[in-house]
Amino acid sequence: MEFSIKSGAPAKQATACLILGVLEPRRLGAAAEAVDAAADKRLSALLRRGDMDGKTGQSLLLHNVDGVAAERVLLIGCGPEEEINDAKYRKIIERSVKQAAATGAADAISHLPELAVKSGGATAGMASAAGKVGAERTMPWKIYQAVLAAEQCRYEFRAFKSKKKSRRKSPLREIALATAKRETAAAETALRQARATANGVKLARDLGNRPANACTPTYLAQQAQALSRDLGKDKTRKPLKATVLNEAAMKKLGMHSLLSVSQGSAEPARLIAMEYRGGGRGDKPVVIVGKGVTFDTGGISIKPSAAMDEMKFDMCGAAAVFGVVRAVVEMELPVNLVGVVPATENMPSGAATKPGDIFTSMSGQTIEVLNTDAEGRLILCDALTYCARYRPAVVIDIATLTGACVVALGKHASGLMSNDEPLAAALLRAGETSGDRAWQLPLWKEYEKQIDSPFADMANVGGRDAGTITAACFLAKFARQYRWAHLDIAGTAWTSGKNKSATGRPVPLLVQYILDAKS
Repeated sequence: MEFSIKSGAPAKQATACLILGVLEPRRLGAAAEAVDAAADKRLSALLRRGDMDGKTGQSLLLHNVDGVAAERVLLIGCGPEEEINDAKYRKIIERSVKQAAATGAADAISHLPELAVKSGGATAGMASAAGKVGAERTMPWKIYQAVLAAEQCRYEFRAFKSKKKSRRKSPLREIALATAKRETAAAETALRQARATANGVKLARDLGNRPANACTPTYLAQQAQALSRDLGKDKTRKPLKATVLNEAAMKKLGMHSLLSVSQGSAEPARLIAMEYRGGGRGDKPVVIVGKGVTFDTGGISIKPSAAMDEMKFDMCGAAAVFGVVRAVVEMELPVNLVGVVPATENMPSGAATKPGDIFTSMSGQTIEVLNTDAEGRLILCDALTYCARYRPAVVIDIATLTGACVVALGKHASGLMSNDEPLAAALLRAGETSGDRAWQLPLWKEYEKQIDSPFADMANVGGRDAGTITAACFLAKFARQYRWAHLDIAGTAWTSGKNKSATGRPVPLLVQYILDAKS
């Protein structure tokens, strides 16, 4: 979908569909009032008659309104103005886009960014980290979020459908977002950043939704190289360098923990690194690491068969790395960024790792594998050791790591643990701004005792209690050289059920973190 910024009198704007907000109870938004005046009070007359009272979820479509240049006027119920927070604003945008698309209009102009949106979602206990709760959102924020919400609700993954989807009505192809003329420059900047972020989210969703037979470690490596070529076609941008290590190279580096996961699979593992040098020569890079298990059977500790097909989503951390890299390069942000993806399958075979096997990681620390279904940390630990070569400013790993995180936080927030409180606070703020929220869990020394092993330096699991935290404690042992944070996205990376799909999270959170860091 194409997006643009437009200013001017609403009634004079020529478009197939003019989208206006109606507040509860029966109150026209500012743009709707201007259209009402040009239309001889037709809109207010409809409200007085009871055709619409402005409740959230309501809509009313009008054709050929006298005094209005638009072919259609679509009124969208926004609820009480004082109740419009971040989440409700996104829902209002999503509904307006769906309704506009259903009209058959090929283009639309939306005046919904005029809505007064109060920041919301943070609890009082998080106010210091997440910013002032209840503050009014800026126009650039509303433009940025409108683009992401519109793209979110229009997303479809049809790469493996044999027939093209038929449409009886013309698809909505373009949306202009209305702003005051004085805000046009800031809105254009927000629009450019939103386009790039939306492209990153789409890439992450597309990779996550691919079946495991078509999204192997080799395929991910090829996509990194393709991304480097595609983004490099614009010679005005700083280049993106893609490096791929095969299993022989990883063995030479001592990545025996990572290779212990791949040894049961016929598909060879790959370690992928994507480097973007948009900042200064001496600037330390932000390094993001994504778990890339392209299919997870659990190995010898095999999973139940129910919903095992969803284990293709176990590489959504890797997909998020691709998405963030794409967005940052497309924005041409003045930052050095490195994306690292350890990619492998986790399969049961005669060559697979057995519970009780012990391996030496790249760091030299030894690991007793008590459960082969706790494989994500086994590939991430070697990747985290590898990251030290970049002398990073921070390292953030992203992984669909533990079912315990889903139990603790559900599908709403990613779990966050860190060895650096300022980094954790910055990620929490970015989550609140972007709507892609995280919640911090402790990383106390007391939890480390749960992963003690009588035979090795550590075990790869610490029992049923606090599984999300003990997994992070395991990773922390490999991240002592730098500031590090871990995002457990097991609950947020995809949705289940009939309409299951990768979500693209936490691309918005991480892009916002990088934007905040460079502002």
